[in-house]
Amino acid sequence: MAGKIKSVYVCSECGHETQKWFGCCPGCGQWNTLTEEVRQIQTGAKTAAAAKAYPHAAKAERLQTIAAVGEHRYHTGLSELDRVLGGGLVKGSLVLVSGDPGIGKSTILLQICQTLGRELEILYVSGEESAHQIKLRAERLHVNTEHLYVLCETDVQTVTQTMRAEQPGLVIIDSIQTMSIEELNSSPGSITQVRESTNLLMRTAKELDIPMFLVGHVNKDGNIAGPKVLEHIVDAVLYFEGERNYSYRILRAVKNRYGSTNEIGVFEMSDAGLVEVENPSLMLISGRPTNTSGTCIACLMEGSRPLLAEVQGLVTQTGFGNPRRMTTGFDYNRLSMLLAVLEKRAGYFFGNLDAYINVVGGLRLDEPASDLSVALALVSSLKDVALRDDTIAFGEIGLAGEIRSVNACAQRIREAARLGFARCIVPKHNLKNLTPDLSEQIEIVGVRTIRQAFEAATI
Repeated sequence: MAGKIKSVYVCSECGHETQKWFGCCPGCGQWNTLTEEVRQIQTGAKTAAAAKAYPHAAKAERLQTIAAVGEHRYHTGLSELDRVLGGGLVKGSLVLVSGDPGIGKSTILLQICQTLGRELEILYVSGEESAHQIKLRAERLHVNTEHLYVLCETDVQTVTQTMRAEQPGLVIIDSIQTMSIEELNSSPGSITQVRESTNLLMRTAKELDIPMFLVGHVNKDGNIAGPKVLEHIVDAVLYFEGERNYSYRILRAVKNRYGSTNEIGVFEMSDAGLVEVENPSLMLISGRPTNTSGTCIACLMEGSRPLLAEVQGLVTQTGFGNPRRMTTGFDYNRLSMLLAVLEKRAGYFFGNLDAYINVVGGLRLDEPASDLSVALALVSSLKDVALRDDTIAFGEIGLAGEIRSVNACAQRIREAARLGFARCIVPKHNLKNLTPDLSEQIEIVGVRTIRQAFEAATI
């Protein structure tokens, strides 16, 4: 006898279920997150059969009796990817790789098969492409390992049976939104299918101690498609960032149970796939104009890695009643605050002027240490006075117009000196924590106000 069919509404953020649709989720308070799911209630016979099929006996262990075995890591052949993973791919881990369409998720996973295939049997499960398409892409990426097996399948139970039979050393699922379980009545990509498919794959991977990569799609808001619990199930969440018009890609760890979430990897998309960028700072500032007003070099920290980026500012007369503000790679509200501080505390008037900020290379400046570079670029464009080409500046600007200290000042200064800069403008409060050897590599100028910083950058 078939089970009863009912319709429920499930929140994609917190997983809360309700019998009626609401604009606001009763569980987490998010708006427009409830989606309809059609489910079939299993009968008593089916429920008993399912319980026999999946026997479960739990036994607690003392913490002191658990053996502390060191984690085994596989090197992927891409040092930038190993950096983001925390030193390599951990055996038995579940890694979710997400990003916009066409940004390089499937490309990088197929690339690492060439190196990992030397010591591992790899099972590549594709629910979107045919075996012929994967073969053509592998030839373009020069992937010719003999230990790579392709399975074009969307049924998760078939995939898990193949894993148990073949016992591969690595499994790649491309993508999790195309996977489904036949017993569930919802369509592939729905909240229920994504959650249950990931759960089944996770249990199988942990049981067999097999590392697994999952490719995840994103929705129109840029978030990972499917339930929020998907990110909680996996061990690591890697996210590809990058503008469609730029060839550079940034791989960032949003979650990592086996390493830091502050590290990033920088790649460049080419005809032969993703190529590692060993010196991203040099890449981001290459080709910058000289003796031109409205440009300044900023330094931001991505984990333990300092990155230099070129900030361009343009200030011009407005042709409308209200001046226009536009930013690319910088927070719009932060720009409005800096313009207000420049007018009130420093005496630079922007009230009837359009102001534009652009961060070259598709990078995004999120930390407050980039405030001083943005302010100097705006003042330079306003005065039409070029800043010194060999000068770099960083510091946080407060509402009183003061330049506040930033973290990792020594690392930023060393990166600037390594790339040939002669002068570094830093907050005055950071000078007491610097070692004397830094002054031998580069001229360090401590400033307290924006006017002092502008004078030091133009002398």
